[in-house]
Amino acid sequence: MKAVLCKQHGLPETLVVEEVPELVPGPKQVVISVKACGVNFPDTLIIQNLYQFKPPLPFSPGGECSGVIKAVGDGVSHLQPGQPVLAFTGWGGFAEEVIAPVKNVIPLPPGLDMSVAAAFMMTYGTSYHALKDRAQLQEGETLLVLGAAGGVGLAAIELGKKMGARVIAAASTAEKLAVCKAHGADEIVNYESEDLRECIKALTDGKGADVIYDPVGGKYAEPALRSIGWKGRYLVVGFAAGEIPKIPLNLALLKGCAIMGVFWGDFCVREPQVNMANGMQLFQWLMSGELKPHISATYPLEKASEALRALMERKVSGKVVLVTGQ
Repeated sequence: MKAVLCKQHGLPETLVVEEVPELVPGPKQVVISVKACGVNFPDTLIIQNLYQFKPPLPFSPGGECSGVIKAVGDGVSHLQPGQPVLAFTGWGGFAEEVIAPVKNVIPLPPGLDMSVAAAFMMTYGTSYHALKDRAQLQEGETLLVLGAAGGVGLAAIELGKKMGARVIAAASTAEKLAVCKAHGADEIVNYESEDLRECIKALTDGKGADVIYDPVGGKYAEPALRSIGWKGRYLVVGFAAGEIPKIPLNLALLKGCAIMGVFWGDFCVREPQVNMANGMQLFQWLMSGELKPHISATYPLEKASEALRALMERKVSGKVVLVTGQ
């Protein structure tokens, strides 16, 4: 079978596509014939050895994939060959086959498109956990989303509206902001050409945002925090800009606000029952058409490096997905 391999740590261009042996499941594992794999920001980090998880070389990136079960290992009774599933693997998904432990495999609702399935849970799961469990976003509050046209950003817009918030979307281009508007943003701010802090002040009549969702970091973090309202909640989701900001902690004191970390992957392990309930709610909204994942492009496995490069250069709106053609 074909796989995208990271044989040395580096940028996307160092990846290679090779034929590797077919996989055999161990106890409480399944082998999945991959149909689609979401491309996520952690994939750009793991190939550079910059992520929390550091698999031994060689490995395939790709932590979120959909497909059909090919084989099951000993001790697996609730999953069957031929069953469509979604799997969270950490890595390994950029391939025609992947092994996954059964605890990380979710049966898919009938009729769900494989590309949509592979683009859904990581971004929406992260954003729902952030807004519901961490910020406890309330109806009528104002939510500011930075990097709003990215995968988690668009998910945060849709979920924020679903939860009754007024949503302000901030992004870097008019094209990206148009996507944010199409996904329900009430107000938009171009933080490359406008003063973010002054815009938020004007849009909130000086009150500030109740919740700030930040997957970007970098130069936008401090002006965003300075625009937060009294007892606001600042959600630290990631650092897509590349720079981890150094925040003056006196701002938290002056604003009476909370700075909250959001690590969905660890939450899934530590609080599986809450995560399962969140996932069931998200799939219900997806299947009823209330959530609409935005896939801006699909790539074949052979062009995985191009997909990762587009993500690193912040040229992606929503999600991009690798498809195997199987």
